[in-house]
Amino acid sequence: MKNTRNFCIIAHIDHGKSTIADRLLQFTGTISERDQQAQVLDDMDLERERGITIKSHAIKMAYKSADAVYNLNLIDTPGHVDFSYEVSRSIAACEGALLIVDATQGIQAQTISNLYLALEHDLEIIPVLNKMDLDNAMPEEVKDQIVDLIGCARESIIEASGKTGFGIDTVLERIITDVPPPKGDPDAPLQALIFDSVFNNFRGIIAYFKIINGTLKKGDFVKFVNTGKEYHADEIGALVMERQPYNVLYAGDVGYIISGIKASKEVKVGDTITHVERPCAKAIEGFEDVKPMVFAGIYPVDADEYEELRAAMEKLQLNDASLTYEPESSVALGFGFRCGFLGLLHMEIIQERLDREFDMNVITTVPNVSYKVVTNKKEIIEVHNPSGLPDQKYIDHIEEPYITASIISKSTYVGAVMNLCIDKRGTLKNQVYLTSDRVEVTFDMPLGEIVFDFYDKLKSISKGYASFDYYQSSYKPANLVKLDILLNGESVDALSTLIHRDNAYDFGKRMCSKLKELIPRQQFDIAIQAAIGVKIISRETIKAVRKDVTAKCYGGDITRKRKLLEKQKKGKKRMRQVGNVEVPQQAFLAVLKLD
Repeated sequence: MKNTRNFCIIAHIDHGKSTIADRLLQFTGTISERDQQAQVLDDMDLERERGITIKSHAIKMAYKSADAVYNLNLIDTPGHVDFSYEVSRSIAACEGALLIVDATQGIQAQTISNLYLALEHDLEIIPVLNKMDLDNAMPEEVKDQIVDLIGCARESIIEASGKTGFGIDTVLERIITDVPPPKGDPDAPLQALIFDSVFNNFRGIIAYFKIINGTLKKGDFVKFVNTGKEYHADEIGALVMERQPYNVLYAGDVGYIISGIKASKEVKVGDTITHVERPCAKAIEGFEDVKPMVFAGIYPVDADEYEELRAAMEKLQLNDASLTYEPESSVALGFGFRCGFLGLLHMEIIQERLDREFDMNVITTVPNVSYKVVTNKKEIIEVHNPSGLPDQKYIDHIEEPYITASIISKSTYVGAVMNLCIDKRGTLKNQVYLTSDRVEVTFDMPLGEIVFDFYDKLKSISKGYASFDYYQSSYKPANLVKLDILLNGESVDALSTLIHRDNAYDFGKRMCSKLKELIPRQQFDIAIQAAIGVKIISRETIKAVRKDVTAKCYGGDITRKRKLLEKQKKGKKRMRQVGNVEVPQQAFLAVLKLD
């Protein structure tokens, strides 16, 4: 154990975590020159294309220092705010963390929130200043920010470059000297923390864990504490570039277990593994079921593909513990699923993965958050979908989730950032100048307001400089109404939303005019209406495609023409009763991008 070091890498998105991880693997000889490629640990095409880490990855490296060979277990973590539960579990499996800060951008919001997570778990922090090879690096200013933030000695900050490999040897030496070895007791009852799981078509679910106390041997009979399921450890081992089977793992080791688990509900990230015969006294703290923040319906474009979509969702959930889903049906779209996501990026990623990995064509409805509805009888109902809302006469009030958002930006953009937050019904709580030109503002805001386009707008008004991080704080009463979209008097449930009364009129108007552009013309008039309850607040009409029935009448009496037009009018009326309006898929997507 004294030669084992467990550490993770934490940073804001785009500060070079995966590149530094590549250099560490190269420097320790874990990866051969032939297999070398950019972002080795990001194994999804999507991660490479977007340049973001979506899943945390673990890998074991052997490093020969002056006096001994050390086993270094690295856990690479995502940087985006949507995946913060993954980060917290990875941090719980480590004793030290590399805090990477981009020398050209300085400290950003996600750096701070991940740092606080690491400090809560008493991790040893090693600050690294990355991207030193760039011409626009500002090492002195950024070092000041790091010293202010964590109070370390200025000379303890390592200057490095993931691209060129400069400073990587110093990073490895510091991991060995600064990060303490694991503290567990190999003779105590087994206690291991699951921090990730993946699905393999041939072996079932593979769980990744770190042993806190005790020893695990191949073939042991083990139990997962929170789910209560029992298994035989068919294969255990360490995570090098490929999985490497071992016969025994000791306290402090990071490894994997294969025991033929088929159902995703049986493995939960944050759960504890122990022996059946000699269980540990208590589970490891910090386990929680992930709470989704944003909800949306996902429906197959072709109704016959419902079963394939169900199978695809099950497999995705194995690889992504934070996705939740339950079946639901809609009048307009047929059968589908109501899914819960951690945020909008998470929702986008799931859509992309359904398309790429399972070749599924899906329609996504308007995303919304979960509300608490208090009825007149003082019962509390949780509503994820506007169609699940009781009638207005039974509702006493509706409560919506609020978040505490911290935004770090250059001081030149502070006015614009504040205006944006106030437009989104935010209230300013705090404003702190970190340096002379960097400021952190903290707002209380409704989560529903940031679901649509908040992040995009924030990036555009701050020219990409503002960074944003949030956590849910509480529920507060709000003046919300259900906005329905009617086509010829029929409500389209997939387009209905819960919205603040002050914004309802404007949103309804924009919705109607957008749908007027997108719905193709029929042979009868189509009325598009936005309504709150029975009150219509906006209307657009798509005019009928006229066929000129009087073309053959030239000259003669007006009554001949009138007779033909009356006949056409009856036909149109009948057609309107029978004909139904097809809403194209673009209309559902357009709602998300109303601007």
